[in-house]
Amino acid sequence: MTPHRVFNLLLIDDDPLIHQSLKLAITAPWKIYSVSKKELIPFDHFFHAAMVDMHLTAHGTHPEGVGIIEKLLENNPHLEVIAMSGDLNRQLMEKCLKAGAQRFLAKPLMSDEVVLVLNKIEAYLNLRSAEAAHSAKSTAWIGSGPISQKIRKRIADVRGESNPLLIEGETGTGKEVVARLLNQQENGRPFVAVNIASISENLFESELFGHTKGSFTGADQNKIGLAEAANGGDLFLDEIEALPLSQQVKLLRFLESGEIRRVGAKDTLKVQTRVIAASNQPVKKLVSEGKFREDLYFRLHGQHIVLPPLRERTEDIPELAKNFLSAERPRRNKDFTEDGIAALKAYPWYGNVRELKRVCEQLSLTSPLPFIRKEEVLALLHPSTNSFSSSGLGEDIDLSRGLNELVADYEAKIIRQSLKKAPEIEDLAKLLKISRSSLYKKIKDYNIDLESK
Repeated sequence: MTPHRVFNLLLIDDDPLIHQSLKLAITAPWKIYSVSKKELIPFDHFFHAAMVDMHLTAHGTHPEGVGIIEKLLENNPHLEVIAMSGDLNRQLMEKCLKAGAQRFLAKPLMSDEVVLVLNKIEAYLNLRSAEAAHSAKSTAWIGSGPISQKIRKRIADVRGESNPLLIEGETGTGKEVVARLLNQQENGRPFVAVNIASISENLFESELFGHTKGSFTGADQNKIGLAEAANGGDLFLDEIEALPLSQQVKLLRFLESGEIRRVGAKDTLKVQTRVIAASNQPVKKLVSEGKFREDLYFRLHGQHIVLPPLRERTEDIPELAKNFLSAERPRRNKDFTEDGIAALKAYPWYGNVRELKRVCEQLSLTSPLPFIRKEEVLALLHPSTNSFSSSGLGEDIDLSRGLNELVADYEAKIIRQSLKKAPEIEDLAKLLKISRSSLYKKIKDYNIDLESK
């Protein structure tokens, strides 16, 4: 992140003890500016966050803080506002939220709670900052639309939490990006990622928990499991829906106890590892279909982030496309025209951000001009149906080849052409509405070269 940034906190309260205690509790990167009277509030100054007492005058009953919050946000719409009061009247609290406060803290204030809230605000400000978005050394969530801001806020809300977390979203929506951001905001913790679909059922326990030498054929030395390797940090389990039911109970036991036992070992080992699971499919639906344990789902679902498909946040496409083209510089220096961007926004993006990235890379490579126009975008996203004219379906069809051969030839052409739209196997299988295993078999049968797609 950006360890040397300083965040300005405006503290508005008429109680001097509040100012004294919070100045002792709140440390860097926060710098506190104290105000005890309404008329002294510097509304025209920039602050990252504000803590506002709802009753400034000691003997007053009118909640002046609501008007103060509205005026602060009028001058700085991006201000993070925390309302405070010893009056826990529901109507007052709802007025604060309606005025624009993001949080409400009850008095007397608890220093640990204040620090925790400010830590989450700090995480959100880092995620939102231009420095984080363009840092070559850090992962970033690209996009400035309202949906992206909500995602950043949700990520920041999880800072400092140790419970398991579930990320759901279609393939290519950025689940691993979110997992890395969750880890990144915890200041240098280990991060271990694994795709569950790539681990065979009989090796899952060994991969996750490790094994001892001689515990099974081929175990010629002791091995540390992924959960132990991530001790003190995060273990990212991608495609958790691929975990067989027989192994789900073992993962559940680990989540409940925090203990691991290497295959072949007698003793258990306690580890401090947060599990971040991700699924391309709605896990609740899998539970209803009997494909996922309900108890494991509830354990993972305690913290939950849902990533929308790209077609639901098209306002982020210009920024994403610009970012992907920037990654090609200085070897290729291209930009999109306005109609080129409009063509990108009109496409449904079955493969989401991952597909957009591949398309931008291809357009950067093939565009003959320094800018990428609508016609080049459409040519790649919507290839002419004439590309299938040589498939043997015209007037001069050679019936002597037989139906099976003709159908196979046409099917192979469809797959080759579709690879331009969805280069990733998962995306292509979804686009063609067939299983990955069936698609792999057809690619092998038709000798389709994936490297030349």
